[in-house]
Amino acid sequence: MIKSIDITGIKYDLDETTKKYVIKKIGKLDRYLPRRARSSVSAEVKLKEVNREHGNKYEVEVVFQVPDKTITATDSTVNMLAAVDIVEAKIVAQLRKYKQATISHVGSRRILSRFKRSFDRELQD
Repeated sequence: MIKSIDITGIKYDLDETTKKYVIKKIGKLDRYLPRRARSSVSAEVKLKEVNREHGNKYEVEVVFQVPDKTITATDSTVNMLAAVDIVEAKIVAQLRKYKQATISHVGSRRILSRFKRSFDRELQD
């Protein structure tokens, strides 16, 4: 669980259900981070109410501070909770790319294990 989540409402009154929902959704995103980065990550969530000609829209912006990078995602919809869900999916995709870029061994396990097996067979002969 991400311990440092800062939630601010800009022209939007935050209620307890929205806060709990944001903490539940954004707090679980540490599972997509490398283990060494989990302790130093912080998240900032901005909830905005934007008045349009055809009604109100809600905009959610999430900024993740991970080691060596800042990851951001923004979305706006008619429903605040739906915007949080969409931004969560965007952040997950960016965190997966970040994890693959920072950990060099992800995805190369099969190739290395084949070489290891063939090397072991040569030693046995």
